[in-house]
Amino acid sequence: MKKVGVAILGLGVVGGGTYRILTEHREFYKTTQAVDVNVECVLEPNRDRLQELGVPDAIVAHNIAEVACNPDVNIVVECIGGVEAARDYVLDVLYGGKTVVTSNKELIAKYYHELERAAKRHNAGLYFEASCVGGVPIIRTLLDGVHSNKILSMMGIINGTTNYILTKMTEEGTSYEAALAEAQRLGYAEADPDADVEGFDAAYKLSVLSSLAFHTKIPYTKVLREGITGVTAEDIARGNALGYRLKLLAIAKQSDEGIEVRVHPAFVKKEHPLASVSGCNNAVFLSGDSVGDLMLYGKGAGDLPTGSAIVSDILYASTRTEPRYSTFKNNANPEKDVKFLTDFASAYYMRLTVNDKTGVLSKIAAIFGKNNISILELLQTPESDKATLVIVTHETHEQAIKNAVAKLNGSEIAKVETVLRVVS
Repeated sequence: MKKVGVAILGLGVVGGGTYRILTEHREFYKTTQAVDVNVECVLEPNRDRLQELGVPDAIVAHNIAEVACNPDVNIVVECIGGVEAARDYVLDVLYGGKTVVTSNKELIAKYYHELERAAKRHNAGLYFEASCVGGVPIIRTLLDGVHSNKILSMMGIINGTTNYILTKMTEEGTSYEAALAEAQRLGYAEADPDADVEGFDAAYKLSVLSSLAFHTKIPYTKVLREGITGVTAEDIARGNALGYRLKLLAIAKQSDEGIEVRVHPAFVKKEHPLASVSGCNNAVFLSGDSVGDLMLYGKGAGDLPTGSAIVSDILYASTRTEPRYSTFKNNANPEKDVKFLTDFASAYYMRLTVNDKTGVLSKIAAIFGKNNISILELLQTPESDKATLVIVTHETHEQAIKNAVAKLNGSEIAKVETVLRVVS
């Protein structure tokens, strides 16, 4: 039976979950995978955490050099988080010819090209299923499940913190600030929540996933990113009345015109499968040219779900004869012939404050018409001498909406309070 030694760097939430799964399922993997996976060492300075997990003193390393030089370690699991220290540690063990498994989406989004280059030079593997969408096996699906397809589009809810906040605002009518405070109290959001609520986390994940799906390097800097900090309970309620749910969506599409990658809040029809994804759950909706539409759904975070993804990579690496690398030129920058679309097509939700006078709507319609924007739905709510106008457009283009908004805000006709995209 093949024996595989594992080292775990960091025993926080994810590292601790990984340690538990590996120690509790060791005999199970012997039976089902014909491989004996043993935790040979851990690198964790917190003595209380080591005692809590029951880690033997004999396998506790004191520095990364002990891990890199340990001849019994074949696979190193990086769970320390952050970027710079994690990058240094991962490079150290890759240079030693050890395979790396990581859950660090920011590390992969920023340094995938550098880490894979080091892995290739030293015949080591580099795997990161747990970096995107927690326990949902999206990367394995892209690499081994739908690789017979050309992936046309990918759309998903890939950040649990923002989905919890938006669910709270939708179902209870709470403000963004109150929903965020509750998420922080429950441990779903960090004290500094910017990585989640400003869309950075989702942008890193979309960079990784779209590169794999489209077989070309898509840097995270090419992802249009907008967070949820400007979302109001009023717009959520008005969208809900029209039959929509608001989600922070990660969207990637490829066509003959080019590639579009974007993260932003968007309304989806209640009938869409993503509309019912609530709380901290995640989901990814794929469209392939042969298979059609697929959706993967599950827990996007947590000790055991994410640990499950890490252990899946460990077993995958343990049962392969050769490491697996990317299917594209993995450089810091995209290939020169790749075109990224910024003037993409979408429908739009707009909330405007207007003077409640005859002729205002016709003037707004005229501005829309000059920008090739047509109205799908319209609701008007009188409020004293003003009125709130909610408009949902047919599909148009991003630049057309920007032009119309600029024209309206530069006039005395209306003030545009909110613009949100709508996924048809």
